[in-house]
Amino acid sequence: MNSPTSRRRFLRSSVAALAAPAVVPSSVLGAADRPAASERITVGVVGCGARGFANLQELLKLPDCQVVAVCDVDTFHYREHTTRKGRPYGLDPAKMAVEQHYAKQKESGEFKGVATTSDYRELCARDDLDAVLVATPDHWHALNVLEALRAGKDVYCEKPVTHRFAEGQRIYREVAKRNAIFQTGSQQRSEKNFHRAVEIVQNGLLGKLTRVEVGLPAGYPGPMGSTDKETPPTHLDYEFWTGPAPMMPYMRARNHRWWRGHSAYGGGNIMDWIGHHNDIAHWGAGFDGSGPLSVEAVDWTWPDGGDIYDLPVEFEIRCEYPGEIAWSIASKNRAGTKWIGEDGWVWVNRGALETSDPAWKADDFVPGPKKAYDSPGHHRNFLDGIKTREACVAPAETAHRSVTPGHLSFVANEVGRKLSWDAAKEVIVGDEAAQELLMKVSYRGDWSLG
Repeated sequence: MNSPTSRRRFLRSSVAALAAPAVVPSSVLGAADRPAASERITVGVVGCGARGFANLQELLKLPDCQVVAVCDVDTFHYREHTTRKGRPYGLDPAKMAVEQHYAKQKESGEFKGVATTSDYRELCARDDLDAVLVATPDHWHALNVLEALRAGKDVYCEKPVTHRFAEGQRIYREVAKRNAIFQTGSQQRSEKNFHRAVEIVQNGLLGKLTRVEVGLPAGYPGPMGSTDKETPPTHLDYEFWTGPAPMMPYMRARNHRWWRGHSAYGGGNIMDWIGHHNDIAHWGAGFDGSGPLSVEAVDWTWPDGGDIYDLPVEFEIRCEYPGEIAWSIASKNRAGTKWIGEDGWVWVNRGALETSDPAWKADDFVPGPKKAYDSPGHHRNFLDGIKTREACVAPAETAHRSVTPGHLSFVANEVGRKLSWDAAKEVIVGDEAAQELLMKVSYRGDWSLG
């Protein structure tokens, strides 16, 4: 029972023997109900910033999970703050959080401590891991995920799955090749009000869909932190943090929290949020495995502050989808997702649901026979997928398809024209220059997709 292979085999056979019973929520399990160490799913976490910590806390709540290793290139920091403010992040605080959580097991001799490393490759190579959770900046996602998959691990990765379009293709194809379990951190798919909205659309209550409006936050209008070019702090390995991205002078305006403002590391608020709200829009309208017919970038504006940030502030991504559906993804739209049909509309956001027919919101209302994937919780769903080998609510290709309009919009903006898209083949039609830009992946030094 010591190897990941034998552990996974045990988990699968156990679930099959029990004829797939309902999963007992972790909240009703006491310490005495915690599975034996050999029956727990072992997880390593790469990236211990704000999202990494949020994920770590969710994993620690689950009694059939054991966090055994954490990884980060920064040992201790307070995110964008220069001095103590709020909770600390980084490798040392993550190690402390795990060890404090498992303190009683340590007293009994059951818990031997959590391993730490600054190199994700060392973590992925561990033979005591079943799964890896990736919560690094976007420019690291592809390399982290592919390393974990090639090491035989199942993967949970924050959205967007990748920084570049071609990276996303590599990941979902690698997942399929290895029959791996993959969960994207598009956690809205595990929230009930989104389930209700999706079921209203999927059951045809809106009639023929005519328009979809996806509202994302505007980008950074100017530097969000100090633009002073500094010597990187000693607790941060800035060379490794930069990794495959171009090496630029260290400044707080482009490091913890604010790195999304520059295209070297992320895609601004377009790519930060498109994997949430457009993901839900795709789900409801039935485009999880497909995409738009055309994409264009409209009315983009740019930040002040020279070259500190290079991604749009205000923006619209104007698309046409099959079925003559006009589709707008824009900072001017109301935040969230709105589907509009000939017979009504529904809008949803976190903790909020509005419908043209108030009856559709009632607790006892049943939209129809079509049911949304009923995930009991995003991290719970991931562990269940590892046990049953059944796809999670937010698999790799679905997540890749949800953010594809974002990738295409950057190309459309750069070439200055509307793009025609063949979603089945995943190619830009009749525009070789645009297709070349879409597929471009350029890494610094010796870093490569392998």
